[in-house]
Amino acid sequence: QVQLVESGGGLVQAGGSLRLSCATSRRTFSNYAMGWFRQAPGKEREFVAAVSWSGGGTYYADSLKGRFTISRDNAKNTVYLQMNSLKPEDTAIYYCACAAQAQFITGPRRLAAGEYDYRGQGTQVTVSS
Repeated sequence: QVQLVESGGGLVQAGGSLRLSCATSRRTFSNYAMGWFRQAPGKEREFVAAVSWSGGGTYYADSLKGRFTISRDNAKNTVYLQMNSLKPEDTAIYYCACAAQAQFITGPRRLAAGEYDYRGQGTQVTVSS
């Protein structure tokens, strides 16, 4: 059973920052690429960022590059999403997800394409104007 536990969401003013965390087991962490999605009310799920199992490869939604940074701490089995210069349109539930490598596509690229194998329960991020 793969468990992904997000934390760090909350209410922040526009221009502020938040850091989300997602903890999982060591076995999951060492075998999956990790990433983040978000879903705002009435909108489709949106890919945010992904990182390879080694941490050497990162992928971002084009619209979020420069404001969001994904990283992982292999010693703590935790992936982070640092969000800076937050805007009201960043308000959403943020989900941590993981994806294994498939036959012809890497885990991070699967996440970037909207695919995942497991997902957490999500954490709410609300940005006030």
